[in-house]
Amino acid sequence: MAIKITDECINCGACEPECPNNAIYEGGVEWAIADGTTVKGAFTLMDGSIMDVDQRNPPVSVDVYYIVPDKCTECQGFHEEPQCASVCPVDCCVPDEMYQETIEELLAKKDKLHL
Repeated sequence: MAIKITDECINCGACEPECPNNAIYEGGVEWAIADGTTVKGAFTLMDGSIMDVDQRNPPVSVDVYYIVPDKCTECQGFHEEPQCASVCPVDCCVPDEMYQETIEELLAKKDKLHL
């Protein structure tokens, strides 16, 4: 299950540098799969669609920091727990029930992002 940032976010930015996949962006900032990863070319998203990893995409949120679910691995393969949640001073980094993934799926995603 990916992590999401709730509307309680105070925009402190503590979470952003902690993400090993560069899946966290400041509100209003465009994102790309290639940001902070080693993947090249085409990338298959969780919904089955394919995008170029360098394609800039509209922000998921404009007002608060956000996490791109297609890049979030809950820090599997890097840390014991999601680092965003461990450093968040207001506990607004929580599991995103819309994205149910097993540990094996999260590790496979990590391997795709970091060839």
